[in-house]
Amino acid sequence: MTTDSTSAADRPRRLFCFGLGYSALALADRLLGEGWQVAGTCRSTDKQATLAQRGIVAHLFDRDRPLADPAAAVAGAPYVLSTVPPDAAGDPVLDHHAGDLAALDRPSWVGYLSTTGVYGDRGGEWVDEDSPLRPSGERGRRRLAAETGWLELKRAHDLPVHLFRLPGIYGPGRSALDAVRSGTAKRIVKPGQVFSRIHVADIAAVLRASMARPNPGAAYNVCDDDPAPPADVIAFACALLGVAPPPPIPFEAADLSPMARSFYADNKRVRNARIKSELGVRLRYPDYRAGLTALLESGA
Repeated sequence: MTTDSTSAADRPRRLFCFGLGYSALALADRLLGEGWQVAGTCRSTDKQATLAQRGIVAHLFDRDRPLADPAAAVAGAPYVLSTVPPDAAGDPVLDHHAGDLAALDRPSWVGYLSTTGVYGDRGGEWVDEDSPLRPSGERGRRRLAAETGWLELKRAHDLPVHLFRLPGIYGPGRSALDAVRSGTAKRIVKPGQVFSRIHVADIAAVLRASMARPNPGAAYNVCDDDPAPPADVIAFACALLGVAPPPPIPFEAADLSPMARSFYADNKRVRNARIKSELGVRLRYPDYRAGLTALLESGA
């Protein structure tokens, strides 16, 4: 990485994002509204065309299809975000383009979206960013390996990498309200089980705050203030919609996919104090009640 004394305020307002998915697009829309340029990657020509209509230049990329011209795609972007999940072979972005990232010209900020799954199961106890990382499942172990790879890139090339650990994400089109409306909601009861969650708009707010206050090497838990049982979230969504909640189903009897069942293997409460103290973030939706109520009122 090339470095000089150019201040962040003097850098082009351009973001390149590996993986223009749900969370990344929430940030992209916010930045576009502020006059930024946004480019990145997607996996299909259909999405490429849809993103172009939103003013986003998208390049095709996945494990089997590296960027055709990475230097041209990423060049001139002082801000880079990766939301691409690792697969069984590793992190596709690092595997294909670590060298291109290392060659970036004076990047101001690089972000990697990880998961709170890197903490593993804590029996409902609290964790923060300084807690030991001991993932209990394969997905968590892959994420921890990816985090390690991004931090190694930072150390080797002075790349300003930041880690963001996310829990369950909800927002427009992806919430308990949608599950209830579609008839797919299940009120699964596992005594003592809680999950942390975060509204997608608050993810965008945290990323934007970090871009304004870079602290290379930092990790941030991006979650709301109220870890809660998933059955309570479904019951609240039903109350908002004025429908009867589905009957409670004991976890042992629930018909869940292996992936859905794996989420219940981890039980922890995640602290979010760092995003408030270091980044000055004030969550718009500090709990699921505020988030779901706002979604209903907005018609989402």
